[in-house]
Amino acid sequence: MFQVVGLARRKEKVNELAKKLEGKSGKLYSIETDISKEEDILSAFQWVKDNLGSIHILINNAGIGKNLKFTDTDAETCRKILDTNLWGLSNATREALKNMQENNIDGHIINISSTLGYKVSAPNLNMYPATKFALRGLQETLKVELASMGSKVKITTVSPGIVDTDIWEVGGFISTKESEEHLKQQPKLQAQDVADTVIFALSTPPHVQIAEVIVQPVGEI
Repeated sequence: MFQVVGLARRKEKVNELAKKLEGKSGKLYSIETDISKEEDILSAFQWVKDNLGSIHILINNAGIGKNLKFTDTDAETCRKILDTNLWGLSNATREALKNMQENNIDGHIINISSTLGYKVSAPNLNMYPATKFALRGLQETLKVELASMGSKVKITTVSPGIVDTDIWEVGGFISTKESEEHLKQQPKLQAQDVADTVIFALSTPPHVQIAEVIVQPVGEI
């Protein structure tokens, strides 16, 4: 039976999803967590350890941005983006790896990144692309470190293009009418497309590691 724990600031969103899954095999738990706060992450992973035990899969999917020129931004905005997109992800990854090592689990860590980690395709993206470029560096560091330890834990980064989710409003990318109209005109993936890619990476045999996957909607430049 699959047991999944959703860490989110908006815990009610995870609870809504859990209700839709009632009657199906497995269980979805929710823990209110601000991924930018290390104490929240430590508390959440301790709960998992105490109540569920071993971690087999970690999916890092938190992200925020700002529709603002870098030259117009302030230190607090930059720090918030870095804390969520990179530092929070790093903390969660570290805690998951500790759990896997303690329990001798050959697990899998999936990072949901962005095509903006390969190419900056628009202005006013602020610190967001920088965090995604850095994520690729972190992945390479972990791959080398895990290989040197003889670990069989897999690391996969899935980098989608524009996905039709509420990250644009909630995550801070839409702040003007112009940015909203620009987004409406772009080809988009659906969340299910990204989920299917994650399932593909997870379905590979133990000796196969899908290191990086770029997924774009047809027509995206």
